[in-house]
This record gives sequence, structure tokens and C-alpha cells, in this order.
Amino acid sequence: MTLKLGQLKNLKLKSVWNHEEHDFTPWLAEESHLSALSDAIGMDLQLDRIEVPVGPYVADILAKDASGEYVVIENQFGKTNHDHLGKLLTYGATLGVSAVVWIAEQFTEEHRKTVEWLNERTNDSLSLYAVQLEVLQIDDSPPAIRFNVISQPNQVVRAATAAKSSGSLTETQQMQLEFWKMFRHRLLEKKVIPSAQTARPQYWFDVALGRANIFLSNILDTYASRIGVRVYVGNRIAEAALAQLEKDKVAIEQEIGEKLVWNPTPEKRDKIIGLFRKVDLSNRDAWPEYCDWLVDFDGKFRKAFVPRIKALKLAEVAASQE
Repeated sequence: MTLKLGQLKNLKLKSVWNHEEHDFTPWLAEESHLSALSDAIGMDLQLDRIEVPVGPYVADILAKDASGEYVVIENQFGKTNHDHLGKLLTYGATLGVSAVVWIAEQFTEEHRKTVEWLNERTNDSLSLYAVQLEVLQIDDSPPAIRFNVISQPNQVVRAATAAKSSGSLTETQQMQLEFWKMFRHRLLEKKVIPSAQTARPQYWFDVALGRANIFLSNILDTYASRIGVRVYVGNRIAEAALAQLEKDKVAIEQEIGEKLVWNPTPEKRDKIIGLFRKVDLSNRDAWPEYCDWLVDFDGKFRKAFVPRIKALKLAEVAASQE
């Protein structure tokens, strides 16, 4: 029997979106599409504004990451050019962002090297991403998109830079930085997620869950001597999102294999669903096992929560609270 295969085609962006500003930018700003970009670059992006005036220019999209820092996104049909690169850097400097994302149909080797060169000469306060957007189609099927990360911050170089300056950190911050470096390595080694944020000297390490204002927050609590994994829901959608997820509480806990803590601080606007474990952080020989515990439950939480989070009906809730 002869197996009939379809023909894979790579479509021009203009065959799907007539106009970059009027068609593509609003499309990318939609929550599900911004989430796809978030997954590709390992950031949890939430839309802030589109078409943001910056002097005589206009930035395509301004977003926020999970920590509330601004991220600017510049879109370009066709091959990259100096005009868009210059504008992107201008937007980043003027808007005071922590990351810039350049999305284009095709990156020249010169512009790819430029993004790499800039990342090598900046620290964690600024990250640059070059992302190729492909539109694929098999025969006459509906088109599908694919974000290909062409260049991103070199975490090995940045980790070495951070190590050189770690003398300025407190003992607790040094512990946090070293623990999260180990955790991040094991998280990527076990392919739980395709990419991850840089390890930083702080008590949390966030992982995207595919929807704005909702993310997976790993914690290292040095005061209570515990580690934990939390689904963290922020913003005005928190109460409605928690109520919808609680309807599946029994099934979620069965899938994860543990009883979870649901909304431990009901007086606060932001909502948490978590699993916590007492540990001895002074015992560094136990750190690999602690990291593996977090990685294991990151995978279980993502498997249980991601499809449910993507299915949440929150648009009307957000609109009613405008």
C-alpha cells in the first residue's frame, strides 16, 4: 500500500495578514497568540498596550512579564533591516524595558549576530530575542504558525558574569542564586519546558503556563525552611479563575497525586494553589533531590493545569471589571 503524504508549504506572512500594523499586530496581541510566543521564549507575557507612541515612532506591542517588567515587541514582515533594529533599540531605551523581542519573517546573518553581540554585552537587566515567525500549511489545510527562536540571551555567559559579581550578594541571596541555577539546569535537562528564565537571587522561579496573569511559581522559602510549587493567579481574574479551577479540584489532585493547598490567603486579591514541603536548606547534599522534587511536580502541575487554564472563561470577567 502506498502511503499518501501531504505537501508542506511555507507561506508568506502577507498571504495570511494583509497589513503588518492593522492585521498582524492585533492578531499577535490576542491572548492565545501572545501565549504561544511566551511558550517559545520562556516568558509569561501579558499584554499592556499596542501601538505605543515613542517620539515620532510607534512600538507595536508593549507587554509585561511575570515579574511586572516591561517587554517591547517589534514585528517585521520580510527580511530584517537596520530600520527595524534601530527602532527596536530606541523603543527599549525610551520605554525602560527589561526585554526586547524582534519578530521577523527572515533574519539576516548580520542581524542575528548583532542580537547575539548585544546579549553578550548586557546583563540580566536586559534581554534580546530574535524570533522567526513561520506560517506552515499542508495541502489546503488551515495555516499553522511556528515561532523559531533564532537568538536569545546566553545563560552560560550570564551565569559566569553573575558569579563574578556574587560577592555583593547576601548569604541568603547567594543561596537562592546557587539553588535556582541547579534547579534550572535540571528543569531543562529533563525537558519539562523548552526554555526558562535566568536564575536570579530571589525566593521564586516562575514558569509560564500559557496564559497571561497565571504562572507556575516555584519557591525557596529560607525563613520557613520549605520549597514549593504554586499556581499563581494575579490581576482581576484571580477570583473567577480560582472558582472555575476548584470545580475540578478532585480530578486535579488525583492527576498530581497529592492534596493541594487551595487559596491559603483568601483575604488577598491574588490566588494560589500550591504544594509545599519542609526541607533542610543548610544540607547542600540534599539540594539535587529537592530540585528533582520541584522539577517532577512542575511537570505534573503543567500537565494537570495547562489545558484547564487555557479553557478558562475569563474574557467577560475582565471586561466587566474595566
